[in-house]
Amino acid sequence: MPMSYAEYLATRHFHGLTGVRALAAVAVVFFHYGGPALGPLQGWIAVHLFFVLSGFLITTLSLREEDRSGRVSLRAFWVRRVFRIMPVYYTVLALTAVFVVIGGQYWSSRLGDAMPLYLVFGNELVDYNTPLGMSWTLGVEEKFYFVWPALLVLTALAKSRKLWLRTGICVLSVAAVVFVVLPLTNGEGMGKLAAHYVSLVIGCLLALLMHHPKGFALVRPLMRPVVAVPVALGFCVFQLFVGDLVPLVGGIPWFTPIYALVSSLLLVAVVAPGPVQRLLACRPLKYIGDRSYGLYLSQVMAAAVTGVIAPPGWGKAIATAAVALGIACVLYRWVEMPMITRGRQLAAKLPQASPVKARTAASEVVSVPAGSNRPKHSRPR
Repeated sequence: MPMSYAEYLATRHFHGLTGVRALAAVAVVFFHYGGPALGPLQGWIAVHLFFVLSGFLITTLSLREEDRSGRVSLRAFWVRRVFRIMPVYYTVLALTAVFVVIGGQYWSSRLGDAMPLYLVFGNELVDYNTPLGMSWTLGVEEKFYFVWPALLVLTALAKSRKLWLRTGICVLSVAAVVFVVLPLTNGEGMGKLAAHYVSLVIGCLLALLMHHPKGFALVRPLMRPVVAVPVALGFCVFQLFVGDLVPLVGGIPWFTPIYALVSSLLLVAVVAPGPVQRLLACRPLKYIGDRSYGLYLSQVMAAAVTGVIAPPGWGKAIATAAVALGIACVLYRWVEMPMITRGRQLAAKLPQASPVKARTAASEVVSVPAGSNRPKHSRPR
C-alpha cells in the first residue's frame, strides 16, 4: 500500500531526497570537468533539480510549522537560513579570494570585479566568468526565499488557506515578479533568469499540493512501488535525452519548466517508502548529500588541485568530485554543522506562537501529534 496522508504528515525525514541532492551535485561537477565524455549525462540542468527539491522542502517545513504553531515565523526562518547559507558561502568566498590573490589573478580572473555583487548575494547578476561562477544559484535562491515565506504568511493572514485560493495568490504574485519586474530590471539577461524561478515555484507548488489531503490523493498513486520504480527509471532516461529535447521546445527557457515538472514527479516517487527510496537513502549517497552544499561550492578549488589531470574526462571529473568532497567534509565538520546548530538555537529563542491542534484530514479520523510532523531531513541548500 502507498503512504497515507497521515503517514506523510508524520514523516520526520525524507530519506531519499538526500540522495537526490548528492546525485545532482555530482552531476554538476561532472558537467564542468568531465568534458564531452560525460556530456550525455546533461549535468548542466541538474541545478534545476536542486531548485525543485529546495522549493519543496522549504515550503513543506513552513506549512508544517504553520499547522503546528498557527503561523510561520519569518524571523526564525530567516535566522535559520542565514546560519545555514552564509557561513559556508563566505568561507569559500574568502578562501577563493586568498588563493586568487596569491596567484596574482584577483583582477585578471575578474573576481575583483564581481566581489561587490558576491558580497551581497547578487551572484546571478554577474554575467562573466569568475572562479565562483557556479554561485549564481545562491543569488537566485536567496531572493526567492526572502519573498516566498512572506507570501505564505500573507495568504494565511488573508484567511486564504483553501488550496486553490492560496496557491493562486502565491503563483500570481511570483509570476508578476518573474515575468514583469525581473525582465525590466536588466533586459534580456534577467528575462532568462525567470526560468530558474519557475523551477523553484514548481517545487513549492508540489509542497502545497501534497500538504492538502485532496492534493495528496492526486499524487498518491505515484507512491506505489510498482509505479515509483518506472517513474525513477523514466526520469533517468529523460535525463539522458535532455540535449535532444531542448531544441524541440524552443530552447532552454521553454524546456526548463518541463524538466522541473518531471523532477517533481521524481520527488513524489522518492518520498514514499520503497525500493527507490532505499536506493537513494543508501549510506554513500546520504554521506555525499549531507555535504552537497560544500561540495558544490568548492568544486573550483578542487579543480585547481586536479588541474594536472588532463584532458577533461572521467578521470578528472571523479578526481575533482573526490577532492571537492574532501573540502566539503572539512566545511561540514567545522563550519556548516556548528553554524546550523547555532542558527537553530537562536531561532528557538525567538517568540513563538502558541501551539495549535494539528490539522486533521477531512476524510480521515487520524490526528497527527503536534511534535511529530516536522521533518528532520537535511536542509536544502
